[in-house]
Amino acid sequence: MLNDTLAAALSKILNAERKSLKECSVKRSNMNKQVLDLMNAHGYIGSYEDVEDGKGGVLKINLLGRINQCGAIKPRFSISIKEAEKWEKRFLPAQGFGIILISTNKGLMLLEEAKKKNEGGSLIAYCY
Repeated sequence: MLNDTLAAALSKILNAERKSLKECSVKRSNMNKQVLDLMNAHGYIGSYEDVEDGKGGVLKINLLGRINQCGAIKPRFSISIKEAEKWEKRFLPAQGFGIILISTNKGLMLLEEAKKKNEGGSLIAYCY
């Protein structure tokens, strides 16, 4: 039984990227879909499709080979926008390089978008 499907999915994606595989499959969940949508929109992964396997479903992801590092942020720290730069320095290698995903009351979005909208929330994942 998995406790954190997002952490397992990002770990599986990273391992497949390091093996230079063209695709991988992860367990389906709403959080995984939202994170994959954002990663797809920013060019870290290709398209993905929802496949029913009789056990809850899986997401088949086409990999592009553009991920150097990604992972879930645990524990899910609550942050305000004033602290955003501190967290960027902690999880990203350089300013303007990579993305941090944050869950706000307006939905899942990038930390950059949350700064523009002046929204705080909980850190979810990072990718570069």
